[in-house]
Amino acid sequence: MKKVLIPVTNHATLGDTDQANGTYSPELTHVVDLLNKANIDYDIISIQGGKAPIYGTDIENDPVNDQVLADDNFSNRMNNTIPASQINIDDYAAIFYPGGFGLLSDLAENKQVADLAASHYEAGGILAAVCHGPASLLPITLSNGEKLLASKSVTGFTREEEVDYGTINDIPFLLEESLARTAAKYSKVQPWGEFVIEDERVITGQNPSSAHAVGEALVRLLNA
Repeated sequence: MKKVLIPVTNHATLGDTDQANGTYSPELTHVVDLLNKANIDYDIISIQGGKAPIYGTDIENDPVNDQVLADDNFSNRMNNTIPASQINIDDYAAIFYPGGFGLLSDLAENKQVADLAASHYEAGGILAAVCHGPASLLPITLSNGEKLLASKSVTGFTREEEVDYGTINDIPFLLEESLARTAAKYSKVQPWGEFVIEDERVITGQNPSSAHAVGEALVRLLNA
């Protein structure tokens, strides 16, 4: 059975503020729902392990989010994330990074998880990320010394969306600018529109509206 590795953040606030944060729930639950329906297993990890912070659990009119959050199996995995140090990356066919602002403060600069991802990608693995999740692709450096993104077209949460969401002044860094400087090409559509870019084995989605489509692309590649 193919398995997906899902790294989530241990950082429980928006940047250095006291605003509760972590992983943005719908960007994780919608993809987990698709993995479940496709009979694809997953493990949830974090840098430190243990209970991972999550927000967006009270969104109205999102039955998929509600259903996955109510699943004891999912809750157990989020409450007991596996430490990254215990992972054998050869056990996984893909890595998926859900968004949320928390990862801007840890996964976006963590060498340990980035090295796992580099090894995974060079062995033929798939990388997928949505919203702020593509920030986790920034520190991935391949064995030839080049950044993974140096040859990739990507998308991710935009400056306009940060402004609309009211977070532009509190984020540790602006993701759009970092992706534009690091990737071969950064693209976006109008704020909050669904947008996914597939560049060979790298899948990125712009915002929460793109999570389902990222999950569909991931499952399609895994089943190819």
